[in-house]
Amino acid sequence: MTKPGYTTDQYPKVLEGNDFKALAKYMKSDSCRNVFLMLGAGVSTSAGIPDFRSPGTGLYANLARLNLPFPEAVFEIGFFKNNPIPFYTLAKELYPGRFRPTPTHSFITLLHSHSLLHTCFTQNIDTLERRAGVPAHKIIEAHGSFATQRCIECKTPFDAEKIKKAVLSEELEIPRCERRRCRGLVKPDIVFFGEGLPDQFHKSIPNLREADLLIVLGTSLTVHPFASLVDLVPNDCPRVLINLDEVGHFNKPDDVLFLGKCDDVVRELCKELGWEEELDAAWEKTKDSLEAGEQEPEPEPQESAEDEVEKITKNLEQALKVSDKKDEEGPSSKSKVSDLVEPGSVEEDKTSPAEFPTEGKL
Repeated sequence: MTKPGYTTDQYPKVLEGNDFKALAKYMKSDSCRNVFLMLGAGVSTSAGIPDFRSPGTGLYANLARLNLPFPEAVFEIGFFKNNPIPFYTLAKELYPGRFRPTPTHSFITLLHSHSLLHTCFTQNIDTLERRAGVPAHKIIEAHGSFATQRCIECKTPFDAEKIKKAVLSEELEIPRCERRRCRGLVKPDIVFFGEGLPDQFHKSIPNLREADLLIVLGTSLTVHPFASLVDLVPNDCPRVLINLDEVGHFNKPDDVLFLGKCDDVVRELCKELGWEEELDAAWEKTKDSLEAGEQEPEPEPQESAEDEVEKITKNLEQALKVSDKKDEEGPSSKSKVSDLVEPGSVEEDKTSPAEFPTEGKL
């Protein structure tokens, strides 16, 4: 479907229609060589990973009931420096290896194997693109991810296995820099409120001028500067929105809207491309991406994601109670949950993240 009311003939029409058949024909033509993607949380919800911003059911909506200065404080750098426990409690639930990539992630690998994928811009921090087999150099993690980690003070990289062991241990440990004169807090290279976006993101933006096709999947297009990428492709570049709801301003002649679940829409497109068997085979391979002992979510993904949100919220609520209790007792010499407040750390920043340039990053 296309957005009604568009009448201008300013730009020539590239697609023969606004449906799967026309899109597939264009993708198989010599005119389509550089496909760019923009991914949001809706790509990963069928894996059981909750989205952050859905009213009522999103993670932030549920965190609003907790004893936090504001729901997004879990991802605010000033708050983290003063109390890293809420973030690491959340990280334990979302850590890579617990979730299997979705068929939509496997579709991205097919775009690469067919030499169509130029760049996959993603807002997601879950690394599921990598786990699906998309090469790292094709991925721009606009808001960072769990893929790497470093000290927030001296910026020294931290070993991936060590942080994984600390986060997933039965009694949560707060990882710290191993440099003797530093001992700063370590965190994954996820962009927190109050931090700038990665240089790689900014350096990759000019490449959008080379786009022959832009596909936007599972995002509300409300988080900037990521959302602005949709307007940076050439005027004659077809743009496709795959999302549950109509968002943004897709009202040019070659804009196409497919409203529905990402996995369902992608499968229909693959059928038209003749890639359905390849999609099934690619997704079958992702079974091996789960860590030992982890299981796939229940068949009802929406219910599974909502259950995951409730579980995370309860765990964070318990962590905050422990944090408050330890604050009353005073800091301990242990390097586990009990040493959550670093002597001399910055005061808790209760400023809303809306005031930061990276507002709404997750």
